[in-house]
Amino acid sequence: MINRPVKTIKMTINTEKGVALLMVLWVITLLMVMAMSFSVLTRTEANSTVFFRDGVQKKFFAEAALERSMIEIYHRQAYKNQAVILEGNEVVRIDGKAYNGSIGTGRYVLRLFNESGKMNLNMMGTRSGVTLNNLLVNLGIAKEKADIIVDSILDWIDTDDLHRLNGAESDYYQSLPNPYKAKNGRLDTLEELLLIKGMSPDILFGTKEQKGLIHFVTIYSSTRSVNINAAPREMLLAMSGITEDVVNRIIEQRESVEFKSIQEIQAIPGINYPAIRWSLDIGESNIYTIESVGFQREEKKSLFLEEM
Repeated sequence: MINRPVKTIKMTINTEKGVALLMVLWVITLLMVMAMSFSVLTRTEANSTVFFRDGVQKKFFAEAALERSMIEIYHRQAYKNQAVILEGNEVVRIDGKAYNGSIGTGRYVLRLFNESGKMNLNMMGTRSGVTLNNLLVNLGIAKEKADIIVDSILDWIDTDDLHRLNGAESDYYQSLPNPYKAKNGRLDTLEELLLIKGMSPDILFGTKEQKGLIHFVTIYSSTRSVNINAAPREMLLAMSGITEDVVNRIIEQRESVEFKSIQEIQAIPGINYPAIRWSLDIGESNIYTIESVGFQREEKKSLFLEEM
């Protein structure tokens, strides 16, 4: 009867040792998880700080490009008509050419677009409607849909309720799930185009594969025609009477010396001037679009910049 209690005591001692070991293992595991969580949190906070710092720096690099752009615009206004171009006194181009610069530990890329190089939708007529139709087709829009968009824009900005063959007036818009009336007036913003029949965000703003219509139209220029010195390639290709070879000649010439008179446009080899006399001129607007992007020096160029 003496041996039984002894055995019981030994079992109790072994059980207590096992429980203690399990508790130690659980504590070690908990400490490891806490240490790993703290490490991940610390790394995340550190990376967030670095990303925030880099973002702020790139923002200031982009703002530096913006300041330079404004100086370049003033310089252009003063010297764009100079007869002799002196080295170092060249004026900035307004057709979207990329200009690089560096400041401190970073760099930037800027581009200037004059609104006169885009089609003014508020002044669109039959001739410019054909150009807009060609532009939409060149951007990958089906011809049938391009016809709907062009006629619907013309119906939106005119003052009557008569719709064109492929257009739409209030009767169409009132039949939509969220009805509204046709404006029958000028566009106030380009985003207003999303209210017009046939238009979609992909067509207006573009996709990764294709530029959007918003890059080629405006409501801020003062003429129906397009400035030959500021028009992008896509805009020139959309005009009737201009072939791709002529577009290449125009771009090649204005890279060295901009067009300064209508006679210079008429003298472009291969151009059908009577067909585009209402579409092209050399008039320049006082309104510009500025694109500026800041980078750290070690960053590689993005696809956005390669497209520049």
